[in-house]
Amino acid sequence: MAARPETARKILLYWMDAAVMLLGVMFVVVIVIYLADGRISTLHAAAVLTCLLVCFGLFPSLLRDAYDARPRPTPKLVVAGLSAAVAVALVPRQPLENVPTWLEIGVLWLSIAALYLPWAVTLCLGVAVVGLAGGYVMAVTGEPWYGVLVPETFSAVALTVAMLVWRWIWWTIRDAHDSKEAKARLAVSEERLRFARDLHDLLGHSLSVITLKSELAAKLATKDAGRADAEMAQVHRLAGESLAEVQQAVHGYQTLDLDEELAGARVALEAAGARCLIDARADGLSPAARTLLAWAVREGTTNVLKHSAATRCAITIDGGVLEMINDGVDGHPSASGSGLRGLSERLATAGGSFSARPTPAGEFLLRAAVPA
Repeated sequence: MAARPETARKILLYWMDAAVMLLGVMFVVVIVIYLADGRISTLHAAAVLTCLLVCFGLFPSLLRDAYDARPRPTPKLVVAGLSAAVAVALVPRQPLENVPTWLEIGVLWLSIAALYLPWAVTLCLGVAVVGLAGGYVMAVTGEPWYGVLVPETFSAVALTVAMLVWRWIWWTIRDAHDSKEAKARLAVSEERLRFARDLHDLLGHSLSVITLKSELAAKLATKDAGRADAEMAQVHRLAGESLAEVQQAVHGYQTLDLDEELAGARVALEAAGARCLIDARADGLSPAARTLLAWAVREGTTNVLKHSAATRCAITIDGGVLEMINDGVDGHPSASGSGLRGLSERLATAGGSFSARPTPAGEFLLRAAVPA
């Protein structure tokens, strides 16, 4: 599952990289056309191309920095803004028809700067960028204000909102994934605390009494051998009772209910976004066989949650044979985790069999068979 948010991050960033690169290529082509038509000099074209390369070359790095957190403005952001401003300042006096306006460079920089700045600062900066750059373009090209300011204001708002929403989508995916992992860690911690608390309740009092009686017996050994023997007999009895209580607690911990594990697997998988289909016919199985299958369900569910991005998982139990099959496995699914190894050993000891492997259809199949 860890690969899911990272894949989403790459998709979002690569999509924006492609959009920025496409826009940059369009402006480079426009400069080449200006140069070929003789509308600008070679020096003029070289200056504009340099600004474009600096500006568009820094944009991917700025996007990646802003995706991990809301950083403060950096020198890279300032350099990119200055390059965009110089590129707009070098706008030719004879614009071409049906090509992006030079203001789009400033608008694109503004949308990336919004990832670094508060809303109020972004709004003020947007008014300044569109107003100053638009006024300059109108003065240089002679275009009417409504042909420059209206479309560029719309572009600035739309592109800035799109950038913020795009990052918000990534943050939502990341936070959801972190929340699920935190819940899993919390569940493990709670189970460890419960087991530790049970052992403390069982052994705390008994071991304290055993310690006191052992000390008393040691003191009485040279004064009253009869009482010392009696105390040690009680120590022996208490130690035996404590051992029996611990064995009973461990046995209870190791005994799982198959129906409860199936219900828990459904809840856990559906909470992770995977549709869970269960078809279990295990009424004729012995309690020992049901316990083994319950362990298989628990470990199989853990494996699905930890090592896949499953959207579907089917659990079938028939005649002492459990099959769990899920999609969402990556190119190298793991079938050798410590939990699955322990399950394999447990089943082998009981006379059953176990296998976990990817299927030709790109899914993952866990199969456990127990003596009926």
